[in-house]
Amino acid sequence: MTKGRIRARIRRSHLYTFGCIRPSTTEEGGPNPLQLHGPGYSRTVYCNQPLIHEKKSLFYCKNNISTTKYNVLTFLPKALFEQFRRVANIYFLLAACLSASPISPFSPLSMIAPLAFVVGLSMAKEALEDSRRFLQDVKVNNRKVSVHKSNGEFVPKSWQRVMVGDVVRVEKDQFFPADLLLLSSSYEDGICYVETMNLDGETNLKVYPLDPSQILLRDSKLRNTDYVYGVVIFTGHDSKVMQNSTKSPSKRSTIEKKMDHIIYTLFTVLILISFISSIGFVVKTRFQVPKWWYLRPDNIEYQYDPKKIMLAGMSHLITALILYGYLIPISLYVSIEIVKVLQASFINQDIQMYDEETGTPADARTSNLNEELGQVDTILSDKTGTLTCNQMDFLKCSIAGTSYGVRSSEVELAAAKQMASDMEEQDMGSDLSNFPLIKGSVPQENVRRAGEIELETVITSKGDADKRPAIKGFGFEDSRLMNGNWLKDRNVDVILLFFRILSVCHTAIPEVNEETGVCTYEAESPDEGAFLVAAREFGFEFCRRTQSTVVVREKFSASGEVVEREYRILNLLDFTSKRKRMSVIVRDEEGNIILFCKGADSIIFDRLSENGKMYLEATTRHLNEYGENGLRTLALAYKRLNEQEYTEWNNEFQKARTSVGTDREAMLEEVSDLMERELILVGATAVEDKLQKGVPQCIDKLAQAGLKIWVLTGDKMETAINIGFACSLLRQGMKQICITLDSNAVTNDRLEVVKGNILNQITNASQMIKMEKDPHAAFALIIDGKTLTYALEDDMKHQFLGLAVDCASVICCRVSPKQKALVTRLVKEGTGKTTLAIGDGANDVGMIQEADIGVGISGVEGMQAVMASDFAIAQFRFLERLLVIHGHWCYKRIAQMICYFFYKNIAFGLTIFYFEAFAGFSGQSVYDDWYMILFNVVLTSLPVISLGVFEQDVPSEVCLQFPALYQQGPRNLFFDWYRILGWMGNGLYSSLIIFFLVIIIFYDQAFRINGQTADMAAVGTTMFTCIICAVNCQIALTMSHFTWIQHLFVWGSIGTWYLFLLIYGVLPPKYSKTAYQILIEVLAPAPIYWTATVLVTIACVLPYLAHISFQRCFNPMDHHIIQEIKYYKKDIEDQHMWTRESSKARQETKIGFTARVEAKIRHLKGRLQKKQSALVGVSSPTYT
Repeated sequence: MTKGRIRARIRRSHLYTFGCIRPSTTEEGGPNPLQLHGPGYSRTVYCNQPLIHEKKSLFYCKNNISTTKYNVLTFLPKALFEQFRRVANIYFLLAACLSASPISPFSPLSMIAPLAFVVGLSMAKEALEDSRRFLQDVKVNNRKVSVHKSNGEFVPKSWQRVMVGDVVRVEKDQFFPADLLLLSSSYEDGICYVETMNLDGETNLKVYPLDPSQILLRDSKLRNTDYVYGVVIFTGHDSKVMQNSTKSPSKRSTIEKKMDHIIYTLFTVLILISFISSIGFVVKTRFQVPKWWYLRPDNIEYQYDPKKIMLAGMSHLITALILYGYLIPISLYVSIEIVKVLQASFINQDIQMYDEETGTPADARTSNLNEELGQVDTILSDKTGTLTCNQMDFLKCSIAGTSYGVRSSEVELAAAKQMASDMEEQDMGSDLSNFPLIKGSVPQENVRRAGEIELETVITSKGDADKRPAIKGFGFEDSRLMNGNWLKDRNVDVILLFFRILSVCHTAIPEVNEETGVCTYEAESPDEGAFLVAAREFGFEFCRRTQSTVVVREKFSASGEVVEREYRILNLLDFTSKRKRMSVIVRDEEGNIILFCKGADSIIFDRLSENGKMYLEATTRHLNEYGENGLRTLALAYKRLNEQEYTEWNNEFQKARTSVGTDREAMLEEVSDLMERELILVGATAVEDKLQKGVPQCIDKLAQAGLKIWVLTGDKMETAINIGFACSLLRQGMKQICITLDSNAVTNDRLEVVKGNILNQITNASQMIKMEKDPHAAFALIIDGKTLTYALEDDMKHQFLGLAVDCASVICCRVSPKQKALVTRLVKEGTGKTTLAIGDGANDVGMIQEADIGVGISGVEGMQAVMASDFAIAQFRFLERLLVIHGHWCYKRIAQMICYFFYKNIAFGLTIFYFEAFAGFSGQSVYDDWYMILFNVVLTSLPVISLGVFEQDVPSEVCLQFPALYQQGPRNLFFDWYRILGWMGNGLYSSLIIFFLVIIIFYDQAFRINGQTADMAAVGTTMFTCIICAVNCQIALTMSHFTWIQHLFVWGSIGTWYLFLLIYGVLPPKYSKTAYQILIEVLAPAPIYWTATVLVTIACVLPYLAHISFQRCFNPMDHHIIQEIKYYKKDIEDQHMWTRESSKARQETKIGFTARVEAKIRHLKGRLQKKQSALVGVSSPTYT
C-alpha cells in the first residue's frame, strides 16, 4: 500500500516530465548548441536521467566535497613548499647540500639530520591537522538520502553518490544533500518548512511554496514537513553553500611574520661576519701562509693556495657561512610547532570551555595562531546564533497605560550585580564624603542608603511559592494578569483587545502535541512565537488555522471555561523592513470588522487618531524603560471598520494586488498605508531576545581587556539595536550615529549625489566626535547594508573606518556575507591590527576566513562556520577564556620562547666566530661535531619547550580578575624590537664572557696538578659546558611558574650533558676522537674546570638578574605587582586591597554593563550631590 501511494504521488507530481527543466534539443539526444554554460547562466538538467550528465558537454561535478588543504597527490609538494617558504629552512637545505663537499667544516650527518628531523616533524603536524578536516568531510559525504531508482522505488544512497538529475526524497529533520528544485511535499498545497541554521544561523523557519524558482539549498534542514521530493540541480562544489565558501587561507601570526625579520637580521649578521672571516683568511693566506713551512706551501690544496687567492677566499666564504650557521636556530621552528600543538591540546582540554548541554569541547583546529589570540584588537561578531539563541521570552507589557511584569531581564540583573559590586569597591560613603559639603550636615549612612534604594528597584526576589516550571518563550511574572485576574481590572476591555491582537495578528501555524494537547507554534520570527505562547498562557490559545480563518480558544476565568472563537481573515498586510509593521483585518463572530496592527512604536504612534492617544504618554515612558533594560518592543493598536469603509478600501486593495507592473509594490504600500491610519493605541510588548548564556558578562570582560567589538548582522536595524542594548554594546545616554540612505534617494538620485550624501554624514559625525568635550561621552555607529555598499568603496572607506574607530561600538545591519568579509578586510588592513571574526553560519564563513583569527560557534547543527574556522567553541562566552587566559598565556610564552632561542644561539654561535679569528681564520671549529648536533636538538630544546607550554605569569583566575593584563599582547610589550635587541645583546654579552673568560683561564697555564696545559678539546668542552650551564640557568631566571616538569627539563638538561660526556668519552677513539675519556681523565679531576664553569655561569646571568631586580623595584610591570601580592599572600590577608587593585585593572571602556553601571553611578552621585546641596542650604543658619 505504501509503495502504491508513493507511485501515485510521483505520477501526480509529473516527476518524469517536469517541463520547467526539460531543455529543447536540436537533434535526438543532443543538447541545444545555443545553451549557455557558466556562472549566472542556465543549466540543462535531465530529470531522472542522471547518467546523461556524465557526457562531456554536460559534465557536472560530483556531490562529494573536500575542505582539506592537501590530498594524497598534493601533500608532498605543497607541504614541502610550506616548509621551505621559511628562509631559514632554505639556508639549512643549502648548507646540508654543501656539507658533502670538502670545504664543509662539518660532517654531512651533522647538517642533514637536524634539517630532516625539523622538516619531517612539521609536515607530520600539518598532516595530522588536515586529517581532521578529511574525517569531517568523510562523515558528511557518507550521509544517506533516499534516491529514486525506478517505478517509484527509492533506495538509500550516500550523499557523494548523488548526481544532477536524481530525484530524492528528504524526510522530516533531514538535511538536503544538494541544491534541489522542489517538486512536491507532504502538504496538499506543496509548501514545506525549511530551517537554514547551517547557512545563516537563523532558527526561524522559512516557507517554500511549490514554484520553479524555489531551490532548497544544501545543508539546510527540512522541518515540520513529513517529506519532500526534489530533483538535484547543483551538486558538491557547485552548490550555493560551497560556492560562497572559499579555500582555507594560509594564515600566519604577527609574531611569526616578525620572526622572519629577525631571521633576516641574523642572516645579515651571518653574512657580515662571514665576509669579515673571509677577508681575514685572505690576508692570512696571502701574506703569512707562504712563511708557514710546516704547511708545505709547495704542496697545498687549492682552498689554501696563495696563488689562487680569489678562489681560496670564495671557498672560505662558503665554509664560514656553514660554520656560523648556528646563529640561525634550526630547531626554532620545530620547537614552536611542538609547543603550539601542546598549547592547542590544553585549549581543547580546558574543562571551563566544555559545553555540558551539547557535550562539545573547545577545538583548536589549527595551532598556528595560538599566540595571535593574545594580540586581538577588534572582534567582529555575527549576532543570530552567536550572541543570541534566537529565542524570545515575553517578559513585560504595557496595557492601557499600566506596566505589567515584575521579572527583571538578564541585563538588569547583570547591571545590578555589577553596580552593587562597584559601590562596595569604591566605598560610596568614602567617595561621596569628598564632596564640598559642610562636615556633619548629612549623615554618611543616608548617602549609602540612597544607593541601596536604587538597587532595590532593579532586583526582584521571588519566594519559592511563586516559582513555576519554565515555559519556553514566556518569562512573564505578574499575578494581576495571570489566572484570569485581569478580569477584575478596570481596563478589562482594553486588556481583552490586547490578548486578541496577540493571538490573531500573525502568520504562524499551530502544532498540537498529541500527548499533552498543548499547541506549539512555527512562526516566521521568534518574536511572533513568543507572542503566541504569551497569549496561550494568558488564556487565549491559537489552536487552528485554515486558508481563511483563525480559531482561538479563549479562557475567561480561573474556572477553566473555554470558548472557541473563529475569526475570518479578510486581508493580511505583511511585515516588511520598510513598513516596520503588520496588520490583519478580520471579521469576528458578531460580524464586526476589526483591523489589528502591531509594529515599531515610532511607526504606530504616527498613525494614531486623536482619540487613540489616551495611553500614549504612559506607554512611551514604559517603552523607554524597557529599551534601557535591553528588551525588544512593539506597539499594538486597533481600528474598527464599518462595512462600507472596508468594501471601498478592499476594492482598491484588490486592484493593486492583481496589477501587473513595476509599480505593483508601491501601489500595495500606498493602499495599505491608507488603511493603517486613525488607529487606537492598546499597549506595547517587551520581549527579551535571549542572549546566549554569559554573553553580557563576556562582552563586559572583553571590553575591560581593551578589545573593540563590532556586530555584523543580516537583521534589520531595530533588531540589531535592541540586541546592542541587551548585551550592553549600547546604553541610554550613548549617542547613536546612524548612517543611512533613503530608499527613494537611492532610486532617484545620481550615484555622485548618493555618495556625497553618505560622505557628508560621515564627515559631520567625525566632526561631532572631535568637538565633544565630555570625557564620558560615548558614540555608537550604526549603518545599514545599502549604505555600507557605498561606504566600502575605495574613495570613502578610509573616512568610514576613521569614524568607526572613533566610536565605542559599531553595528552593521542588513549586511550580506560578502560585506561581512569586506568590513573585516577593511578593519584588518586599515588599522594594521589583529582582528578576530566569530560566527556560526555559512554566511559567516567569508569574514571568518578573512580575519586574522576565525572562530566558529559549534554545539549547534551548523558546521560550515566551524569547518572554516581556526578555533571552534560551543558558546560565545567561552571567547573570554580563550582570549583573556589562553591568548594571554600563549602570546607571552611564544614571545619569551623566541627571544630566548635567539639569545642562546647568538651566545653559542658567536663563540665559534671568536675562536676562528683566534685560530687564524682557519675554518676550524672549537667544538666536536656531536656537541653541535646535540646543542639545539637535545641539550637546550626541552627547557625552552617547557617554557612555551607551562609558563604562567599569573594564574587563570587572576587573568580574569585583572583583564587589563591582556593589553600586554596588543601593545606587543614582550616582542617589540627593544626587547628582541635586548635579548640579542644579552646573547652577545654572554658569548664574549664565555669565550674570553675560558681562554684567559686556560691560556698558557697548567690546568691539571701535573702541569698539563689544555688542548683544543679541553678548551672546547669547557666552553661548551659553560654555554649549557649559562643558557639553562638563564631560562630558569626567565620562568615565573615552576612545576616539576620545568625543574626536570632545566636541571635535567645540564645533567644530560654530563651524562653524554661520560658515555661519549668511554667510546673507542674511533668514535669519540679527541673527546676520548675527556670527562673522567681530563676535566673532572681539574678544579679549574669546575671553578671556571661556576664563575662563567654567574658572570653570564648577573646582568639579567640585576636588570629584572631593578625593574621590579623601580619600574614594575602589572604582572610583577600581582606576582608580589600573590607571593606575600596579600590577596588573602588584605581582601580590601586586592579588590581595590582588581577594580583598577580594567581598561577604560564605554561599552559593557560596567560602563553602564559607571554611568549610572555618576548619575546617582550627581543626584545625591544636588540633594545634599539642597539640605545644606536648608540647614544653614540665617542671621538678621
